[in-house]
Amino acid sequence: MLFSRRLMLGLAMAGTLASALTFPALAGEGPTEIDLYFPVPVDGKLARDMGTLIKEFNDGHPDIKATAVYTGSYDDTLIKTRASIKAGKPPAAVIMSANFLLDMQIENELTNLDALIKADGTTKEQFLGQFFPALQGNAVINRSVYGVPFHNSTPLLYINADKAKEAGLDANKPPQTWAELTDWAKKLTKRDGDKVTQWGIAIPCAYDYCGWMMETLTMSNGGRYYNEEFGGEVYYDTPSMLGALTWWNDLVSKFKVHPPGATPGPAVSTSFISGNAAMMMLSTGSLTYVRDNAKFNYKVAFIPRNVRNAVPIGGASLIIPAGVEADKQKAAWTLIKWMTSPEKSAWWSRATGYFAPNMAAYKTPDMVDFLNKNPDAKIAVEQLDVAKPWFATYKTVPVRKNLEDEVMLVLNGKKQPKDALVAAQKAADETLKPYNAETSLKLP
Repeated sequence: MLFSRRLMLGLAMAGTLASALTFPALAGEGPTEIDLYFPVPVDGKLARDMGTLIKEFNDGHPDIKATAVYTGSYDDTLIKTRASIKAGKPPAAVIMSANFLLDMQIENELTNLDALIKADGTTKEQFLGQFFPALQGNAVINRSVYGVPFHNSTPLLYINADKAKEAGLDANKPPQTWAELTDWAKKLTKRDGDKVTQWGIAIPCAYDYCGWMMETLTMSNGGRYYNEEFGGEVYYDTPSMLGALTWWNDLVSKFKVHPPGATPGPAVSTSFISGNAAMMMLSTGSLTYVRDNAKFNYKVAFIPRNVRNAVPIGGASLIIPAGVEADKQKAAWTLIKWMTSPEKSAWWSRATGYFAPNMAAYKTPDMVDFLNKNPDAKIAVEQLDVAKPWFATYKTVPVRKNLEDEVMLVLNGKKQPKDALVAAQKAADETLKPYNAETSLKLP
């Protein structure tokens, strides 16, 4: 079967956050019980915050008992969701990485939400109109709605303002270009002989984060990671991506202002918080973690450009997997609408650092007050003016890993950028080959 599910079994299902209250049965019937799968892809206390959110939902909806089930990373959550669908026991709702939706739709693993939207007496245009336009590219497939934006992000440049001041730099006037960022990183790097005691900048590279950062740098270098209109093409072996990877590698091996090797996101944020790195590129989803833990003044800024200002969307959407029973589907839809309402969207943003996808969230009194006290939270929202969809293809994860494996080799000093991208393109083309055979290359 062409679109067979290649499930990575053996990952144990993660523990459950029992976050619901038990209500007495009414007329012999108990509440509709549903599970919500949720990942924790960034630093912070998302698991605790999710427990708080779901308990509040259950308190206000005695006819529904929702249970939040932690499912690991974004990649883990996809694997576990697919396993549950195959077993005939899908969760009623999932917080799914926004760029996985296209692949899931191709594999017939998603519920089309159009009918649920229509049953509420509204149109798709009206429903989607609640959310920032930049988010719709990963939520709509073939003019139908398959996901509802829940927590979203863009990459940001984080700057230790105190260290910048020590180096004669003004964090209120952050670097705007790659050239300026390179100069800042040189001035912020400290050495004791051959030993680096403070890195100028750190950028994460581990599975998932690495692909996102490559899209970030490629876009700010004028390029495209993938064909936004068709799930069978990626653009790895291109001048724009070659320039992006070469510059990243130069920060490591030529200028020696970036730690060598491929560094996971948590290690990058720890390095920044500890003062071992003076700047970092990281998700806005880590903003609350930085705000709560930094013992120094910091600033956040747009990702600097080489050719243009452009960044990808990140984060996740709420979905209903295929195969969910009608009563659970209805309960899941109630939960999804509640979680993405202006008030709850605003609360989740304040708790986590993700920006609120529902535009009306920024008009709620609590959010207005929060932004006045925390102007750094405005940067990701302002950057939405130059944001574009997150890469989404057939077999998104394997295609992404085709690139990530090669980028890691480059950052570890084992391969040159051009050779790595040629290899990544060849591997991705092979991964995409079955889909292309049944679409773009299936001719009359």
